[in-house]
Amino acid sequence: MGSKIFMAGVGGMLGEAFHHTFSQSHEIVCTDKDVNAPWLSFLDFRDREEYARQVLAMKPDYLFHIGAHTSLEYCEDDIADAYATNTLPVENAVWLANRLDIPLLYISTAGIFDGAQETYDDWDQPNPLGHYARSKYMGERFVVENAARYLVCRAGWMMGAGPDKDKKFIQKLMAQLKAGAKELKVVDDKLGTPTYTRDFAAQVKVLVEQELWGLYNMVCAGVTSRLEVAQYLVKALGKDSEIAVSPVSSDYFAQEYFAPRPPSERLLTAKLDLRGVNVMRDWRVCLDEYLADKYQGYLG
Repeated sequence: MGSKIFMAGVGGMLGEAFHHTFSQSHEIVCTDKDVNAPWLSFLDFRDREEYARQVLAMKPDYLFHIGAHTSLEYCEDDIADAYATNTLPVENAVWLANRLDIPLLYISTAGIFDGAQETYDDWDQPNPLGHYARSKYMGERFVVENAARYLVCRAGWMMGAGPDKDKKFIQKLMAQLKAGAKELKVVDDKLGTPTYTRDFAAQVKVLVEQELWGLYNMVCAGVTSRLEVAQYLVKALGKDSEIAVSPVSSDYFAQEYFAPRPPSERLLTAKLDLRGVNVMRDWRVCLDEYLADKYQGYLG
């Protein structure tokens, strides 16, 4: 396994896990346009020339292209920027990786499926519904069709990094509880698979070390729903007797979350399982660990 990794777009919740997982064993350069940690340096990877300059200067053994606009609503509101950020830089990353003859890591998403099926394995055909999903899927396709060696890893409902960087479901619920909410309204018509960022990064490390290139569904074990995750969270916090979790349909949040979302984003880790390399744990185990690691004292 090579010693040098260039990581682009690692200022967010997933980037925290990649830095944690790889910093002890590799020489890494971690970049983002939001320099919010001492281990980050500035790079807006939408700047093709500067992206190339920094990567070619390092001459890494691997290129990890991590960042993206992940707000579905933002991508519907600013379609041009969605593709300028989520798709075009991926094409540049493929060119760089091929020029250096190194493997490329690209992060895709369960959201590229339309939800017509209840579950999706690694070989099911994506059919993105909105511009976030489409911009990510076009990036995935370009990598698969053009990169000489690659890992495309599809994540599910992400959780990790704690209150400062987690912008997703768990932190949104925790913020409501911190604000004193006694009731959480949660949709009962959205199915999926949580993904703990630390497990995700650890799984990438396994695949890189064994050079098992290809496309993988990469989510925690245990297909579930938004409602079940919220119910488990409240119970794990020991607050199920004082906090009500009330099911609502997606229509309840239609104004706030107007971007199209599939009814099911449940991924199956068929390829990881068949290759005998799956280190992704059950989402409940991961959520317990996440709460213990990042939310001690958060609720007072």
